[in-house]
Amino acid sequence: MSELLVDRAGRRRSPATMPGFHAGRPPHNKGLRYPADPPKVEEIIAVMRAAGDDAHGRRLRGLIVILWRAGLRIQEALALAESDLDQRRGALLVRRGKGGRRREVGMDAWGWDELQPWLELRLQLPVGPLFCVINGPTRGRLWSSAAARADLRRTALEAGVRRRFAPHQLRHAHAVELAREGVPLIVIQRQLGHSNLGITSIYLQGIDNAEIIETVHARRQPMSQHITNALKEPRRNAARRAKEERSRPSARECRFG
Repeated sequence: MSELLVDRAGRRRSPATMPGFHAGRPPHNKGLRYPADPPKVEEIIAVMRAAGDDAHGRRLRGLIVILWRAGLRIQEALALAESDLDQRRGALLVRRGKGGRRREVGMDAWGWDELQPWLELRLQLPVGPLFCVINGPTRGRLWSSAAARADLRRTALEAGVRRRFAPHQLRHAHAVELAREGVPLIVIQRQLGHSNLGITSIYLQGIDNAEIIETVHARRQPMSQHITNALKEPRRNAARRAKEERSRPSARECRFG
């Protein structure tokens, strides 16, 4: 018979709380593909507002800022250390991104301002990862990806956001906003840490059809005005000749008129 598992208070622990319980089991969403559907700015701000201004709220808002305004992956954001931030240059150092690649990314001034409340509170906690556990015996240690995702989903629900609100969608929103602002595709690729431009182009599928139609419809004419007028001249001449033909009396009218 297996040994009975109890916690510090002497209460029986569920096997699901033990390390390795899910080992070998594929996640429930394995193989599923979600369309590029980045949240709107209003929705992201609503979630940040719903997070509040307590310690847990500041931490979640700081994570949202890093994912949204710097475009990091969730694991890259959670692996950041305080020393990886260079606010003077506006840079964040990703020591080990996807494929083990190291890179520096930028973040705008607004993002740094929104991150500041969490940075100030982080100084009161033990040295460790930038986003850490706040309470309990593991205080100051790495905040797990599962806990961060759950906190994000719960806060989005409280904010009334009726769509899937996952960390990677904030990264998609970052890419789409850079493209809308006219940032070159190669810069977006380097910012996101993609190995090729094909992956970056997938991220930009989040641009909706209305924006594509409006952008293409507003394009300038391909030629100068005098060339365009020259193209219209044959049509004007044909219309003039047709009008003259209609105004000219017919042979029957000339015979009996």
